[in-house]
Amino acid sequence: MIGYYAHHHGTGHMTRATSIAAATDEPVTVLSSRQPFPHSDIEWLQLPLDTPQPSDTGGPEYPADETAGGILHWAPTGVRGLTDRMALIAEWVARVRPRLVVVDVSVEVALLVRLLGVDVVVMAMPGERTDTPHTLAYRAASAIVAPWSRSVYDPQWLRPYADKTTYVGAISRFDGRARETVGDDASVVVLGGAGGTTLVASDIELAGAANPEFRWIAAGIDASSWRADVWPLLCSATVVVTHAGQNALADVAAAGSPAIVIPQDRPFDEQIASARALGSASVAVVTDAWPDPDGWTALLNRATELGASGWGRVEQRGAAGRAARVLDAGAVVR
Repeated sequence: MIGYYAHHHGTGHMTRATSIAAATDEPVTVLSSRQPFPHSDIEWLQLPLDTPQPSDTGGPEYPADETAGGILHWAPTGVRGLTDRMALIAEWVARVRPRLVVVDVSVEVALLVRLLGVDVVVMAMPGERTDTPHTLAYRAASAIVAPWSRSVYDPQWLRPYADKTTYVGAISRFDGRARETVGDDASVVVLGGAGGTTLVASDIELAGAANPEFRWIAAGIDASSWRADVWPLLCSATVVVTHAGQNALADVAAAGSPAIVIPQDRPFDEQIASARALGSASVAVVTDAWPDPDGWTALLNRATELGASGWGRVEQRGAAGRAARVLDAGAVVR
């Protein structure tokens, strides 16, 4: 049995968990505060949220000591949900005796599982991960899976763990899916995501008015533009405009569409690091912020000229299977 802790922010960690679980030879139980995906047949352990609730009690400094003196990211005292979730994970580990647990991502869960005497596989994240909590998690890990290609992104901070790190490539839920298209006119697809975006509909409307040679389509920037299945849009797009979240980038890579990447503000400069790596490798056009309406022409021209051939360098095809093989092989360096 393999356990897989999936962080509840957005849907990217859960999507990655289900992709890898589907490719493994061993049963997988997902541990998460998110609700299971509809129609998912993966075993699921529902965890309580670890954030303060009205039923909690605390003084004026509550929640207190969130970083435990700087060695953790989120371990406040007095939060019942945090206590309950950690107890539930420990009870599950003691009862089920998993061979290993994948943690994607939580320093605190990684250390808890390792202290319970179970091998931990940590999913690496882009950005600057040199702080004390991240260093603890990477040192404690039995193995590390980097869901990107080393030829595109080889951060200096990850190199000390090279003997236990496997770069598997960008993991997409659409890997292996047949191409589907919708419409035959030139289109710009602006991709949002469940993790949040700073874009609003008027940003896209103004860009479209200044560049009417394209049909501008918003996908997931708000509730009204949410798409249950963006695959046909991605396959059909003349250019995809996307944030630099790992799952979004992997999905665009699977579709093989020219792209403009605009990183969102995230902790540890996660998206900035991913975007810069793609720009340096000539995989996609990268710009730091949403441009003024009249700034789009040059960016769109650059993206169409660059094309989509660079996406092969992120090694998306078969990435979930490569991650699964790390787990099936034991994932432990002794």
